[in-house]
Amino acid sequence: MKKFENFCRALDNLTEIERYHPPYDTVVLTGLVALYQICFEQAWKAMKETLEQSGVETAASGSPRMIIKEAYRLGMIHDEDAWLNALVARNHASHAYNEAIALEVIEQTQAIFLPLFQNLRQTIEQDWQA
Repeated sequence: MKKFENFCRALDNLTEIERYHPPYDTVVLTGLVALYQICFEQAWKAMKETLEQSGVETAASGSPRMIIKEAYRLGMIHDEDAWLNALVARNHASHAYNEAIALEVIEQTQAIFLPLFQNLRQTIEQDWQA
C-alpha cells in the first residue's frame, strides 16, 4: 500500500518534533508545521487507500472529513473529534506565518496529533493489512 508507506515515512519524520522545544527560530517553526501538514495529508490518504482496498465504496470519492468519519465508523480510528481537530489544524497551518497559529499547531501535534498518527499506523498494521 503506497499511501500507507508514505504515511509511515512522514510519521517517522514527524517524530523529530519531540526533539524541539520553544523558543523556536523561524526555520524550525516553519519546518515543524510543514512536517505536521505532510503527515496529516499522508494519514488521511492512507486511511482512504486502506478503506478502498477493504471494499468501502464511498471512500473512492471522499473528502478528508468524510474519510475520517468513515474510518471512525469502521473502527480504524477511535477519537473522531481529535481527528476532526487535526483537520482544522491542518487548515490553519497554511497560516504558519502567524506565529501564534504555528505554535498552537506544534503544541497540539506534540500532545495530541502525534499519538493519533502513531495509533493509526499501529491499527492499520495490526487490523487492516491483508
